[in-house]
Amino acid sequence: NMHANGASFFFICIYLHIGRGLYYGSYLYKETWNIGVILLLLVMMTAFVGYVLPWGQMSFWGATVITNLLSAVPYVGNTLVQWIWGGFSVDNATLTRFFAFHFLFPFVILAVTVLHLLFLHETGSNNPAGLNSDADKIPFHPYFSYKDLLGFALMLLGLTTLALFSPNYLGDLTI
Repeated sequence: NMHANGASFFFICIYLHIGRGLYYGSYLYKETWNIGVILLLLVMMTAFVGYVLPWGQMSFWGATVITNLLSAVPYVGNTLVQWIWGGFSVDNATLTRFFAFHFLFPFVILAVTVLHLLFLHETGSNNPAGLNSDADKIPFHPYFSYKDLLGFALMLLGLTTLALFSPNYLGDLTI
C-alpha cells in the first residue's frame, strides 16, 4: 500500500507543480511546458498500468475500458488494442505486458525529466516578481539542497504516517 500511497503523493506534487506553472505563466516557454505535458502523460500511463497489476475486478474492468478507448484511433486502433492485450481480450498476457510497462516506463520518465530540466536550464525559471534574477543568485548547495532534503523528509514522514496509521485512506472505496 505504501507504493500506491506514494504514487498518490507524487500526483499531488505534480498537480501543485502544474498549478504553480499556470499561476506564474510558465506555459509561455512552450518547449519546456510541452515536455512537461508529455511527462504528465507518461506518469499517468505508468500509474494506470500499475493500477491494473493487483488484478482484481476493478483492475480488470479498468484495463478493459481504458484500453478499449484506444480503438477509437483511426486505422490502427484495433490493432493497437490487440497488441496491448496480447490477444483478443484482457487476459494473463495483458497482465504480463503491464508488468513490463510498469517497470520500463519509469526509465522513460527519467529520460524525459532530464530533457525537461535541460530545457528549463536553457530558458530559466519564472519568478513571480518578474525581476532580473541574475542580480542576486545564491548557490544551489547548501541552500536549496537542505531545503529539498527537508521537503523530502517531511513527505516521507507523511507517507510513513499514512502507511502506518491509515493505510487504506487513499485507496479504492470498498462498497
